[in-house]
Amino acid sequence: MRLPSLFVACVATVALRSTVAAAAAISISQPVDLQVVQRAADGRGRVTVAGALTEVVEDGNTVEVRVVDGGTAGEWQRPETQFEGRSFRTALSLPAGGWYRLECRLVRDEQPVAESAVGRIGVGEVFVVAGQSNSANHGEGRNRPRSDRVVTCEGRTWRLAEDPQPGASGGGGSFMPALGDMLVEALDVPVGFVACGIGATSVREWLPKGERFPNPPTLEGNVRRLPDGSWESNGQPFAAFVARIKPLGPQGFRAVLWHQGESDANQADPTRTLAGPLYRASLETVIRESRREIGWDAPWFVAQASYHVPGDEASPDIREAQASICRDGIALAGPDSDALKGDLREAGGKGVHFSVKGLREHAARWAEKILPWLRDGGR
Repeated sequence: MRLPSLFVACVATVALRSTVAAAAAISISQPVDLQVVQRAADGRGRVTVAGALTEVVEDGNTVEVRVVDGGTAGEWQRPETQFEGRSFRTALSLPAGGWYRLECRLVRDEQPVAESAVGRIGVGEVFVVAGQSNSANHGEGRNRPRSDRVVTCEGRTWRLAEDPQPGASGGGGSFMPALGDMLVEALDVPVGFVACGIGATSVREWLPKGERFPNPPTLEGNVRRLPDGSWESNGQPFAAFVARIKPLGPQGFRAVLWHQGESDANQADPTRTLAGPLYRASLETVIRESRREIGWDAPWFVAQASYHVPGDEASPDIREAQASICRDGIALAGPDSDALKGDLREAGGKGVHFSVKGLREHAARWAEKILPWLRDGGR
């Protein structure tokens, strides 16, 4: 029996449309699961939403987004969206909080044809942590946060902030899990860390490439001697630091937490010790040039850090340099970690790094500095 040609054409059209609809797909590249977006002064965060489609967007097609908060789904929205080929980009303003579930869908002729989602995103506080070993993963015993809202940036992805923290040296413990728990408890928002610390580094090694200084640090891996007898940084730690934090964007994190100074203070070879005024000038250069590179005046907290072992517990010269840079408004005063001694240090109090107990106390000292500042506006 021959079917009418009109009927065959209609069946073919329906089948084709069903095949196209079934083949349609949408994927989300930004944000990623467990990502924390820095909240602004108004308590909200701008969340960039970007991704790809399996087809070029044509007239009658669009992308819709909605947020699910604690099981309650918001309305589907159609924010202004940029399309380029099969890619799309838009943004949402969300209140501080989370975890939120973000859902996106492709709509064709007012009918949803494809959906995708990111399970957990948050708007809260993001901190960059830099310096040497006591800013990194060299503590005595690994830690993990109690709260699932304390996370760490691995580069393009985020994960729970259990030690060791990605992006920093060492395979041991850090103060970040404990600090994150303290901040989450006090602020009731997700907290993210971007760890950048490098063990045993002098501030001289953190200088931009080509910055000169008169005498070398104890370790020379990131510096080189010049024909005139002076020294310069190869810029590698500085470049890595900028590359790690610049993608966060302007106002993309709350502050840098800087803990460093031990490798400039009281070196076994006195010719490797850095004089206080030179420490001050070097750190000021690191702060100023990093701000220039990332395009905004990111706040910095600078800790008092020069402790080595019992009997070599502080360098007045380095401590004064660190304090002066805070007094002059270039940075904010961080904790005095030289005061953490005895069983707060590794190896029964004989080492330079912190014990498990010391890591918790170190975190508490940071929280004592950060929380009042945040409550006062965080600027």
